Amino acid sequence: MMNAPKRGESAMPDRTTVRRAIPARKLKKEQSASSPQAGTQPTAGDPNVRSRLKNGISELQRLHNLLLSSNVDADVLADLRDALNRVRNTAWVAQQYVIRRESDQEPTSVLSLLAGERIRAAYQLCQALSDDLKRTDIEFQRGSLVQLCEVTNTLTEQLNGIIKRLG
Repeated sequence: MMNAPKRGESAMPDRTTVRRAIPARKLKKEQSASSPQAGTQPTAGDPNVRSRLKNGISELQRLHNLLLSSNVDADVLADLRDALNRVRNTAWVAQQYVIRRESDQEPTSVLSLLAGERIRAAYQLCQALSDDLKRTDIEFQRGSLVQLCEVTNTLTEQLNGIIKRLG
């Protein structure tokens, strides 16, 4: 489930804000943490997971108070909203996955929802990156651009195959 756009936003905003690149290892960590797969995830009652989630909730409550008492840059707020929306959607999908798995229902429809959320997030990130690439005041590193080009070429080939199969 996605939040409705606010104040003239489209469902997939086109922003011209400067974005910092997320290091590849952080992205891999986020991706692996957000993909529920049987046998590879800690159990729902895992004390470490429970503790980390409780700590995260406490931190969100502190951020809530900070936001209410501070004047924060609009770009930082937009990034925070995007991150919170991704976490909220992923948490909902993970919850649905656990519920279906525990009730012996087929969880694949939930995995499709998660993939859809990733596609939406990737679209937004690509739009922001496209805006960044048009700027002249941002210095890019050649190596990371080459890696991005290679992975997007592979992804484009995969997308074209899927689109052809879907008709």
